[in-house]
Amino acid sequence: MSTSATSSRHVSTQEAPWVRWSLIALALGFMFLFLVLPLAAVFAEALRKGWDAYWQALKEPDAWSAIRLTLLTAAIAVPLNLVFGVAAAWAIAKYEFRGKAFLTTLVDLPFSVSPVVAGLVYVLVFGAQGWLGPWLAEHDIKIVFAVPGIILATVFVTFPFIARELIPLMQAQGNEEEQAAIVLGATGWQTFWYVTLPNIKWGLIYGVILCNARAMGEFGAVSVVSGHIRGQTNTMPLHVEILYNEYQSVAAFAVASLLALLALVTLAIKTWVEWRHERELRAATELPPERPVAPVLAPSGRGQG
Repeated sequence: MSTSATSSRHVSTQEAPWVRWSLIALALGFMFLFLVLPLAAVFAEALRKGWDAYWQALKEPDAWSAIRLTLLTAAIAVPLNLVFGVAAAWAIAKYEFRGKAFLTTLVDLPFSVSPVVAGLVYVLVFGAQGWLGPWLAEHDIKIVFAVPGIILATVFVTFPFIARELIPLMQAQGNEEEQAAIVLGATGWQTFWYVTLPNIKWGLIYGVILCNARAMGEFGAVSVVSGHIRGQTNTMPLHVEILYNEYQSVAAFAVASLLALLALVTLAIKTWVEWRHERELRAATELPPERPVAPVLAPSGRGQG
């Protein structure tokens, strides 16, 4: 690239100092007003009556039950979405088949449907007056207003995250390496474990982090199918709502602060994953330093004067 082209590109990307500082101040002010200040208010209100009241709110039986149910729901929903996301991304990115566009649309469906509507659909199907309600009642199987309904609703609202993270990544990578492995005699599982999985591991981890964060913080769909039964079907977001409606603000903010801590841990893991991914990309694109080439000396001729 010529020097003039480089300098023109450099000048075209320069802004006046007041523009840069104004944009930085606007971004920092926005983050402080809508992120840092509400987060600080949650912890300040949670600790308003001291650490004893804070720990007492978290050790309360209903709060502990909500914490356990939230972790259980995430522990079941995330692995299920992991299997579905990898399988859907593999099928969409690596193969051509009839109905591929329809499958892609189904993957995006939870993004376009309100979580409350999703919860109502589960009530319509599995509720006492629903399509399968009488059969479930005869066999003493509880879906709605029980833990299975909460897990199903959480799986529905979170299953696009892993698939949507992997589909463009797999499409960009293509399938040349998989085809080469199969030609060399690798089986399908060997190709997946030793070729595909190492190439998508960072995108997969990133999708799992997002899926887990949404699973622990889901409110709308879970609120519809849970029944708000204290100590049984209340997750942490639902427990916060109940405590706040009962004017137990310190207890409500204590549980909310625990959710905020989980969100901060998720953000830290997400940042670390991005840093490691960028570091590997830089290491892969950097060229090894050139070795100095020794000068080639012409053979000395005996007849030279």
